[in-house]
Amino acid sequence: MEKITKITPTEFDIMDEIKSRWSPRAFDDVPLSESEVKQLLEAGRWASSSYNQQPWRIIYGLKGDAVYERILSCLIPFNQDWAKNAQALFITAFKKTNKDGEPYYHAMHDLGLFMGNVVIQANHNGIAAHHMGGLDQEKAHQEFDFSEDFEVATAVAFGRYGGAVESLPEGLQEQELEQERSRMSITDFAFNGNFESK
Repeated sequence: MEKITKITPTEFDIMDEIKSRWSPRAFDDVPLSESEVKQLLEAGRWASSSYNQQPWRIIYGLKGDAVYERILSCLIPFNQDWAKNAQALFITAFKKTNKDGEPYYHAMHDLGLFMGNVVIQANHNGIAAHHMGGLDQEKAHQEFDFSEDFEVATAVAFGRYGGAVESLPEGLQEQELEQERSRMSITDFAFNGNFESK
């Protein structure tokens, strides 16, 4: 199937890798190789983090391997319905304490920077990513033997753009085909002065 192109009405000119990125639920059935996934992880590896502590931890599985099925089993049923067609799945987690054993308040921010790098590299490579909060974090924590010093954050589905929309549950097909993306205006979230509640 031809890749769906979304209209992104930006207020300022931005990089194509950001402008063309979106989060499909239908993926092409061409597999992702381990080296392709490792390239995404390499991009993430060079993200900035507080005192270079790199609190991120990633569990990854490729479609067809046992780890993929274990990750899939941790997703809520709604996400399992479509994510089963992804070519790779991640579980993301972060370390809750810093190098001094104190609460690491910036860890989720640092994990976000890691995943930002991953997503932009993926889009540059023609690979789509769809982040999910809909997973059983406690189950994933136990399933993958995380220590108590780590917290599971999200799951992420990866695959090439251009999947068959018909493969999705009927209720998701219309959303997949929406032509225009939307975001809040910059003036709604950024203030050259005091915060304003909008």
